[in-house]
Amino acid sequence: MSQSTNKHFEILDGMRGVAAIIVVAFHILEAFALGDRKSQIINHGYLAVDFFFVLSGFVIGYAYDNRWDKMTLGGFFKRRIIRLQPMVIMGSIIGAATFYLQASPELYANLASTEVKDVIIVMLIGFTMIPVGRSFDVRGWGEMYPLNGPGWTLFFEYIAYTLYALILRRLPNIILMILAGIAAGFLIHLSVTADTGTVAGGWSLDPEQLKVGMIRLSYPFLSGLLLSRFMKRTHIKHSFLISSILMALVLSLPRLGGDTNWINGLYEALVIIFIFPLIVYLGANGEIKNEKARKFAKFLGDISYPIYITHYAFIYMYTAFVFNEVLPEKQNYGLAAVYGVLTFVVSILVAYLSVKFYDEPLRKWWSKKWLKS
Repeated sequence: MSQSTNKHFEILDGMRGVAAIIVVAFHILEAFALGDRKSQIINHGYLAVDFFFVLSGFVIGYAYDNRWDKMTLGGFFKRRIIRLQPMVIMGSIIGAATFYLQASPELYANLASTEVKDVIIVMLIGFTMIPVGRSFDVRGWGEMYPLNGPGWTLFFEYIAYTLYALILRRLPNIILMILAGIAAGFLIHLSVTADTGTVAGGWSLDPEQLKVGMIRLSYPFLSGLLLSRFMKRTHIKHSFLISSILMALVLSLPRLGGDTNWINGLYEALVIIFIFPLIVYLGANGEIKNEKARKFAKFLGDISYPIYITHYAFIYMYTAFVFNEVLPEKQNYGLAAVYGVLTFVVSILVAYLSVKFYDEPLRKWWSKKWLKS
């Protein structure tokens, strides 16, 4: 695939936004399924993370593979930091600011006993993307970023960028294909042997969860990187619509196999191995000709990363409300629906305001300050 023109993939931006929006809806509905995740509506919403890893591998390969004769390692990492860190900081700030509004003694066991200074310390550590262990588990969920749970995916993104910059970019395609095949084997093994029948996991700083996170990262990132190198450009009509429908279907499909866990696990592995690269392929080979659809895709792309990295503070609050006021007596479902819609809208609004009045200006300033060309 020619990389001489630095083509911008507006459909892939839109697809990232579609996946991020589905993640928000998934997390809102997850509040009602804490005790029985098999009944979760939008049951496979967590697989959006694996799609993000595929997309990341593709974009990194396309954007940087042919630039290393003019770019240093420092320049590469500066660009990644400029792209990601402003919203990482914002996500930590919002998580800290709303922390005590998430009160639920049974749900968040450590919240009530956590002092303000500890919240501030965890927030400042979160700015740096350094993960924390149980000594700083201010919530009690065992998250490596307890003020902003989804931060764990950025931790693995940075691992992927480091491996790419130091090793993967230098490897011939045949070696990358062998590594991707091995990674796919590990992914299938994880998915069909997991006690939960899912690939979900990776958010805790312990050996088992780190292993899950690395397995979830490895094949998707490698497959995206290979796709960026092998893909032959073509033109696929209606690819944005087709990709969006396909994404919605695979993420919202009910759990498969009942109590036979390996069936659901195998489904998830096959989605990650085949469907997500297909969606990226469709998106990279499409074109949006309708101006309204183009603006909508741009809007989705603009808010995709900000909404993903800031929405979970509001999810903590909403989940606490459902756990405290709805589930015990099985009441207030109407109010829960109103609050759920409000949580969804607020998440989008905060993301939009953050990107327009904070993220884009700060990234522009950092770029001028840090990058000479």
